[in-house]
Amino acid sequence: MLQTLRIREEKCYTGHKYIIMCSIQGKYEIMNNKKMLGNGILLLTALVWGTAFVFQRVGMEKIEPITFSAARMALAAVMVGLVAYFTRRKKKYASATGSTEDEKKERFSKIRTADEQKEYNKNTILGGVICGTLLAIASILQQAGLVYTTAGKAGFITAMYILMVPIFGFIIFKKKNSKLVWLAVLMGVVGMYFLCITDGFSLSNGDALVALCAVVFSFHILCCDHFTRKGDSITISAIQFATATVISTVIAFIAETPSWDGIVAALVPILYCGLISGGLGYTLQMVGQKYTDPAIASLLLSMESVFALIAGVILLSESMSGREIIGCIIMLAAIILVQIPKKVANPK
Repeated sequence: MLQTLRIREEKCYTGHKYIIMCSIQGKYEIMNNKKMLGNGILLLTALVWGTAFVFQRVGMEKIEPITFSAARMALAAVMVGLVAYFTRRKKKYASATGSTEDEKKERFSKIRTADEQKEYNKNTILGGVICGTLLAIASILQQAGLVYTTAGKAGFITAMYILMVPIFGFIIFKKKNSKLVWLAVLMGVVGMYFLCITDGFSLSNGDALVALCAVVFSFHILCCDHFTRKGDSITISAIQFATATVISTVIAFIAETPSWDGIVAALVPILYCGLISGGLGYTLQMVGQKYTDPAIASLLLSMESVFALIAGVILLSESMSGREIIGCIIMLAAIILVQIPKKVANPK
């Protein structure tokens, strides 16, 4: 009994500090949980994108690259557009019907003024158009570069966005990263080198195109991070694919000779890359990036190269060298490193 009384007296004496401490720790726990959720979603995105490489390789045997890209973007636009439409309808229906007091409080806390809603809608549309333009340009540059360089070098150079994103993020948006994140980024670069570069490294015209692709992808990731915090992520994704479809289709008709026969012949790869890799994958990216930092997001998304290798081994009976296995291990270590939560400073 005496021991219990002492504990209660101590808590009463330091009650103010104790409550503040719990409040701060609670907020950090929620933030860390959301960050872990976002990181998990982005890792799933990388898995979806990595397995899509197998279908892309098969599809390229039957159809021209930009036509393939336009077809998959169109499918993704339809799929995500339907998801965005039914999501908006569900929200309207929920607001029109009865609900619990907690749900009412949550909705009340999210109510925007007319000006705020106008800004929210503006960011949603603008974000979709900008992200879609960047996605189309990056995809076309990558496809064009693959004609003149090896897949391994293209994979390594493209993955350099894991280094470019934190640099551009700091220059443009003043986003600072911890030393742990920078260490993980550098480990990621080393891992990608072991993973993708098997012969001597020399630069060609194709490498320059792929390098430009990496720069554009960096801005795409940063724009996703910027606009998904200020607009509706699913609607942004739908507008993104609609924009990318228009741009890719126009360029396909200018640079290639699209045909229905080719599209039908590559139907299965187009369906997978359009609905799963495109519609599902890029929407998961939009949602996941709401909860994590762009530098960490770029590192997690670069795991698509690791998953692509594993998918090649499983689905196409390809083999992995010792060098590639080392690269996978380094990448995995970098991913684990960025999952270490930040310490909470004790208030005094």
